[in-house]
Amino acid sequence: MARALEFDYDKAIDKATRVFWKKGYSGTSLRDLLKAMGIGEGSFYNTLKSKNQLYLECLKRYNDTVGRRRGEALFSPSSAKEGVRGLFRSLLDDLDDPRTPRVCLLARSVSSDVLAERDLQKFVRKDMAAFVGAFSNRLRSAKDTGELPSEFDAEGVAQIIATYLQGLFRTALLSYDRSQLERQVDLFLTSLGL
Repeated sequence: MARALEFDYDKAIDKATRVFWKKGYSGTSLRDLLKAMGIGEGSFYNTLKSKNQLYLECLKRYNDTVGRRRGEALFSPSSAKEGVRGLFRSLLDDLDDPRTPRVCLLARSVSSDVLAERDLQKFVRKDMAAFVGAFSNRLRSAKDTGELPSEFDAEGVAQIIATYLQGLFRTALLSYDRSQLERQVDLFLTSLGL
């Protein structure tokens, strides 16, 4: 018979996610995680097995919460252009929030330490590809309805936006001025036809 968990798993994952989000994968020690999660080493290893496995769980939790909210901003409006701009507003709102680190956890995962771990690299690649694929589908649908011109390169633009987002999050770590970024994003999206 399996032992019952001696801690609130969901709360512990939420707390670990925040630590990884703030400090990154390599910058987070097991001691940091145990302290934040409020559990002992035995509970950690019995339940989560490794820091690597915990990081995967945290990436999934991040996608289920932050990623879902951002996806709603992109997909909820009937207009693809408004959805894309809504996504960027959502990202900037997150950057404005003093309770969250000034970076996307997934963007922070595109780093040599995370990508050196085979299962983490596989997850990050798959997740990034899913984002670009969903974004491409949203833009392709807008082409089909005539919102975007028939020659619009939905796949290329989705990849460009994904690349731009990586840079945006990295730059925001150094310096963040929402009004400046709003102007930059508007120029960027306008130049892409969005």
